[in-house]
Amino acid sequence: MAPFYGPRFGNPSSLHRWGREARAALDEARERLARCVGARADEICFTSGGTEADNLAILGGWRARRSEGGGGGRNAVVSTEIEHKAVLGAVHQAAKEGAEERLCRVTADGVVDVASFDELTTSDVAVVSVMWVNNEIGTIQPIETLVATAKARGALFHTDAVQAFGKVDIDAGKVAFDALSLSGHKIGAPKGCGAIYIRRGTVLESLFHGGSQERGKRPGTENVAAAIGLAKAAELACAEREVECRRLLALRKRLETGIRERVADAVIHGAGAPKRAPHIVNVSVPGTDSESMLMALDLQGIGCSAGSACQAGTSSPSHVLSAIGARRDLVNAAIRMSLGYMSDEASVDRVVQVFGKLVDKARGGGLAVA
Repeated sequence: MAPFYGPRFGNPSSLHRWGREARAALDEARERLARCVGARADEICFTSGGTEADNLAILGGWRARRSEGGGGGRNAVVSTEIEHKAVLGAVHQAAKEGAEERLCRVTADGVVDVASFDELTTSDVAVVSVMWVNNEIGTIQPIETLVATAKARGALFHTDAVQAFGKVDIDAGKVAFDALSLSGHKIGAPKGCGAIYIRRGTVLESLFHGGSQERGKRPGTENVAAAIGLAKAAELACAEREVECRRLLALRKRLETGIRERVADAVIHGAGAPKRAPHIVNVSVPGTDSESMLMALDLQGIGCSAGSACQAGTSSPSHVLSAIGARRDLVNAAIRMSLGYMSDEASVDRVVQVFGKLVDKARGGGLAVA
């Protein structure tokens, strides 16, 4: 990335040699990223991240299709109760503009209720959006089954794959999703960059206006360096996926087993799901609360969260845990732990040790974090 912040600082829309050089580098990055998801280069649109990609797919798809089909047209948008706020926010905005919002149920383990999905996905649906891997509890959704149902009803299918990329096999040639969102910082690329895959023939109305960049889907001068970084990070994530997932799964099992051995009544949310991503653990311990535990963990040099990072600074309980029917005290006690490239057995063992001690203190009324 470094040369494109300095000596190769051309604008890819300019016709001079420096602009052409930047354009060539941007096109190469697009091709490399496309290969990572089984796509063609012209099906990749660079964005500022997963949130923008989600909004483009949902709002852009609904706005483009709402007048289709005669009569009332395709006016409905279908999603689930456990989506990332970027998806739910876009769905809510579509509803403000006149869409019919439909959120299908999920099981107690955080998996989409297929019967509910089938019931709600009727012939008047414009867009369906279901995330591949849940960002709070790590459950993997049956995307292939959901795509087949949506396509049979003529709906555009979008999936937020921000947490899935590098953890599950994503191939546009094997699964017929129409749009897919990616975010750079989840795989080691810079924060503030991402991409959306848009299958050829899929029509989305642009969210922005004023330029022809990204084939008119995303006007504005492209972030060349970030695109290059995203493509490289994606290649590394794909190349390392199988080995890294096995490593992370072993660490996740070690972490969960250690917590349960140390705290017998700890609840691992989503543990009963048929498939879970290897890098996310969401645990609640009765008699504790998230805020105090997070602060105490932080003082011990352990970084965790109470839910999505996009909800940082809010005191509202996790909508994901509420949707799966978790008790209110467990929702208020939830701690999300994420494993990554720097995680190892020693760090997992230390987390288990510290976590157990803090639980004992919290239950004894002695957890001081002031």
